[in-house]
This record gives sequence, C-alpha cells and structure tokens, in this order.
Amino acid sequence: MDEFVLNPLYEKVIDGLMEQKYSIADDFFSAEEVQGLRSALLSKYEEDQFKKSAIGNQANEKIVDAVRGDFILWLDETNAGSAERLFFDKLQDFTQYLNRTCFMGIAKQEFHYAVYPEGTYYKRHLDTFMNDSSRKLSVVCYLNEEDWKPEYGGELTLYFSHDGVETKKDIYPLMGRLVVFESQVLEHEVKPVKKKRLSITGWLKTRPN
Repeated sequence: MDEFVLNPLYEKVIDGLMEQKYSIADDFFSAEEVQGLRSALLSKYEEDQFKKSAIGNQANEKIVDAVRGDFILWLDETNAGSAERLFFDKLQDFTQYLNRTCFMGIAKQEFHYAVYPEGTYYKRHLDTFMNDSSRKLSVVCYLNEEDWKPEYGGELTLYFSHDGVETKKDIYPLMGRLVVFESQVLEHEVKPVKKKRLSITGWLKTRPN
C-alpha cells in the first residue's frame, strides 16, 4: 500500500470547506499555468467556438438572458491541450485526495470555459437540479488579467443562512484564484461585470442516484 502524504494546499481547501462550506485558494495554480489556460480560452473564444449559456441540465435546458449572460465552451478531457491537460490532472489529483481523506465519493469532473462580456451577470441560484443531485462541489478558477479591480465588478457572491439570518461573502475574480464551495448548499450569483470576465467553471460530481 502506498504511503499517504498530507498535501498542505489541499488541506487548506478542505479546512475551508469543513468550516464554512467554501474555500479560496490563490496559489492552487502557478502564474504560468494560469496564463496557459487564459491563452487557450482566448484562442478558442476568438475562433467563435463558444455558445450562449443556458439554465437547467441537458435534459431540460433553455437560454434565459434575464438570468445569465455568459458564453461557455465545455472542455473535452480526451482532447485537452497541454494547459487543459494539466488543469484536469491537478483537479483529478485533488479529487482523489478528497475521496481518500473525506470520503466524498466523487466519481466525475466536468468543466467549461466561461466568458462574461461587459454588462452580463448570473442571477442568484443553486448548482443543483431537481432531477440530478450529483454535483457535490462547485469549482471556479479565474483567468482574468492581473490588474482586476473591484470597480470592474463580476464578483462571486455566496449567500449563507443561519438561524434565520442571512449573510453574504463577495469574492473578486482575481487572476489565478480558485474557489470551491458546496454545490447543493450555497446559493450564489455573479454580479454584473464592467470588463470581460474569464474563468473555468465546473463541478466535482458523485455517481447519479
């Protein structure tokens, strides 16, 4: 049996999830790795490969501009470029660590690039569906320019409710920042953006019920 070695970065993410149901890691990927993903996203976006996002899952999806305005491109793990391959490998390693230390039963990962043009947003919602509760953890990795400022908007707002009192947490989409949160617990939204906002968004999923 292989020797288990604690990973301090993964443990930091897990601690956040256990304590507050979300975690922020600004050093999950190196600057070079983030730049590689940003370049891959922009190249495909310029080639007009992205499609208008929809709400709902594949069995019941529809485009509703009043709810969300981003454009997405699903990532194909079997045909990933070098930067995307590294992304998938690192998330797979993290998933295996989660399953071994927290017994989460994650069996699948799925991700897409997301581009929010100026003026778009995603209204408050929960990352789960009535006919599919397999999403366990939501993951967002921001690929914006290094000088992203608060006045550019586009923050991810997480909502919490405790004893009937609601609070919220605003998380700005800084380049390289990774945010992980419980998909079936935390409602969230993307506030209107005033500058094009880039990310990889996806889910770590259990087997369907």
